[in-house]
Amino acid sequence: MDNSMDAIGVVGCGLMGAGIAEVCARAGSDVVVVESSQERADAGRGRLEKSLRRAEERGRLDSADAVLARIRVVTELSQLADRDMVVEAIVEDESAKVDLFKQLDEIVESPEAILASNTSSIPIMKLATVTKRPGNVLGVHFFNPVPVLKLVELVPSLMTAEETTERARAYVDGKLGKHAITCQDRAGFVVNSLLIPFILSAIRMYESGFATAEDIDQGFVLGAAHPQGPLALADLIGLDTTMAVAQSLYEEFKEPLYAPPPLLARMVDAGLLGRKVGRGFYTYDG
Repeated sequence: MDNSMDAIGVVGCGLMGAGIAEVCARAGSDVVVVESSQERADAGRGRLEKSLRRAEERGRLDSADAVLARIRVVTELSQLADRDMVVEAIVEDESAKVDLFKQLDEIVESPEAILASNTSSIPIMKLATVTKRPGNVLGVHFFNPVPVLKLVELVPSLMTAEETTERARAYVDGKLGKHAITCQDRAGFVVNSLLIPFILSAIRMYESGFATAEDIDQGFVLGAAHPQGPLALADLIGLDTTMAVAQSLYEEFKEPLYAPPPLLARMVDAGLLGRKVGRGFYTYDG
């Protein structure tokens, strides 16, 4: 079994895509990242450089330049043809991901190549069945911020070959130095199935006027030793992503605890998406 997978592709260079590209390049892999436009590619390259320079300044990395030399940010999916594994990290939208997997199936040449999704909620089977290689498709779900958090959820579908899962595990655990857990292919996987209802409950509590955002969050920071409260965490995740995951969970299970509260929907409609835009439940500088 070949576990080297030295040539990695990433589709999307936003917060998650850039983080995935960074950890793969820091581990020594050659990384090609694809963005939808040159403007987005330039922004993604800037995001990578800023993160790596910061790591170098803090003594966590010997040479940012050496890592950057292993990353190419391009605008053509055709540049992924020779990759050993491609990780999709685009918008959390099922139709967009399905369309991308159809394209990747045609572009990526090696029949052994793994097509992975960083989706946080969409069932992997829906992506696998649009390809001619469903045995090579699985979820590889990283957590934000990717360079810091150790956990990766591996999500094989009913069609995923055991060898595919084990190759991905060997790369995640052995090469990236992270810790992989295995989840069944159901919306939300392990972490979001538990986390999203918790966040939604906090939003409902705030929406009802039961307590302020600050008091809700401080309750969990000081009373339950959480590193941050649920509303601050929603801002970090992105309220649009939080809502997309909630909708996916509700669609699959029809449980009221997964239904997005009206306040969350209104905030998303208003563009108050959290840290990435400077305002969500809190206001952020910069």
